[in-house]
Amino acid sequence: MGHDAHRPLNPLNTLEPLNEAELEPNMTDTTDLSARWTARLTELAARHSVPGANLGILHRGELIAEAAAGLANTDAGIETTTDTLFQIGSISKVWTTTVAMALVDEGLLELDAPIVSVLPELRLANEELTQGVTLRHLLDHTSGIDGDLFTDTGRGDDCLEKFAALLGDGTPNHPLGATMSYCNAGFTLLGRVLEVVTGVQWDELMRERLFRPLGLTHTVTLPEEALRFRAAIGHLGDPPVQAPLWGLMRSAGPAGLICSTPREVLQFARLHLDNGVTEEGTKILSAEGVTAMQTPQVELPDPYILGNAWGLGWFLDTWDGQRVYGHDGGTIGQSAFLRVLPEADLAICLLTNGGDTMSLYRDVFAEIVQELAGVTMRTAIQPATEPVAVDPADYVGVYQRLSSRVEIVERDGGLVMLDRITGPLAELTPDTETEYELHPVEPGLFVVQRPGMKSWFPVVFYTLADGTPYIHHGARATPKAV
Repeated sequence: MGHDAHRPLNPLNTLEPLNEAELEPNMTDTTDLSARWTARLTELAARHSVPGANLGILHRGELIAEAAAGLANTDAGIETTTDTLFQIGSISKVWTTTVAMALVDEGLLELDAPIVSVLPELRLANEELTQGVTLRHLLDHTSGIDGDLFTDTGRGDDCLEKFAALLGDGTPNHPLGATMSYCNAGFTLLGRVLEVVTGVQWDELMRERLFRPLGLTHTVTLPEEALRFRAAIGHLGDPPVQAPLWGLMRSAGPAGLICSTPREVLQFARLHLDNGVTEEGTKILSAEGVTAMQTPQVELPDPYILGNAWGLGWFLDTWDGQRVYGHDGGTIGQSAFLRVLPEADLAICLLTNGGDTMSLYRDVFAEIVQELAGVTMRTAIQPATEPVAVDPADYVGVYQRLSSRVEIVERDGGLVMLDRITGPLAELTPDTETEYELHPVEPGLFVVQRPGMKSWFPVVFYTLADGTPYIHHGARATPKAV
């Protein structure tokens, strides 16, 4: 539905060269493309030390290629197939957002009404935050709630309720609406809001509102459901070794516990390409809701790694003049990537389980968008090639929030970032302390290389409107403490 507009009516009357596959899709073409991408994915995964990878490409409403490479579990020797379930991590946030926006359509929620209007027992770090935080703040990561609270509140159906009750103990990492800081805890709170307004527990709500209407058979939220299928496990380190834990605690569900395959993630993406209507014609979300999710809400202090703005659920970018929306996911040793180019009617999903996943993502997606959309992917950020005048005094200090203590020190005429994971998150991470050399790009902007990765990751120094110095790194805002 809605895809014919992208196909030229008269192939002889277009400047775009067409091949037989574009004129008459058939099983052979799809099989050939899948075979080609299986070989290419196998080659690239090996190059970037990625144990296992799963890829799907949706173009003009058709799943035109699926590919799997490597091992889903290196210790057990389990091969990856296109039916292997991977953890899609934070891509789950867009699924939770989609259900929230459907409830906005139905009048059960309002984007700009205080959350306390539906959750009167809510107590956050201070009264301003408690009374002021709205659904919009949660969906675009501007609430100021410290997002990396990973407290295990058990396996019961009340885990989100128990988690929401803990949020009053935290300290905001920025004033309400003052900047963007990636917020897992805000999505767990959102999950609780959805439970209260529908009377349906989050896992069941996902099945009821998305999995069943979309006809998904290999998409689950709970480990006991994933056990019914071939399921990948994460791998950590360089070279990658099997992670000691398979998954996160149940309360992280709305923020990142969906497991799926590229094929079924792309069924979800197609829902957004088709204005909220399923392949069978069931309306899940209004066209207005779909558009709102893709409308910029807040510019990102770091526009170099994910996108230049956040919408509602999606992050937003532009590649070569074309709109892109998407989301990434990272759990314990698993990384997931989803990008949608609406003008090209193209969506790509890559699911992985360790190694240099960012380099694999860039290589795979760059080839696909060039071949199918004629689009050049945005160039990755690099250190400056010429010297940059840097006054260390502008940056040196300690920047701190719940799960992170970042110290910037001067060493041998340059700057070094000492990054320590703290709080409950530290219990889930084998290496809690990492040291990075800061390479300048321009004043206020540096890049670092993470262990085992070739890509550069930005570190942005900036100030809020009230003058408070901040670092933005890993999509999180961290205030200067000392």
